[in-house]
Amino acid sequence: MNKNNKRLTPNAQKMRKEMTPEEKHLWFDFLKKQPFTVNRQKVILRYIADFYIAKYKIIIEIDGAQHYNEENKEYDRKRDEFFESQGILVLRYTNKDINTKFDGVCSDILKAIGSRDTSSPASAGASPRGEAH
Repeated sequence: MNKNNKRLTPNAQKMRKEMTPEEKHLWFDFLKKQPFTVNRQKVILRYIADFYIAKYKIIIEIDGAQHYNEENKEYDRKRDEFFESQGILVLRYTNKDINTKFDGVCSDILKAIGSRDTSSPASAGASPRGEAH
């Protein structure tokens, strides 16, 4: 996976400094504490992912209100299909999921990691869209 769009790097750097409250919560209270590398606002080819776990080829997206209109839903769908065609699993959670089902979101992410971890027996896979329980 190479040929990242270098023009996106300044925007990704800015987004790292201006994370939403939900992104901060997931980052500081869960992802940052994991024993594997998690990148924030990672440029991957022609897109910027909220969080990327390269070891497991997992993208985690936190969707705010802007993702609910039809145009952005279609953009997200095409983006997810592109990533999935590259072998990358995309997990999507809403701001509400982060704020009201945080433990479920964290469990879902760990389940997805377990399903992609070739060094341990595969556990039951997470849904491809990431659903907090």
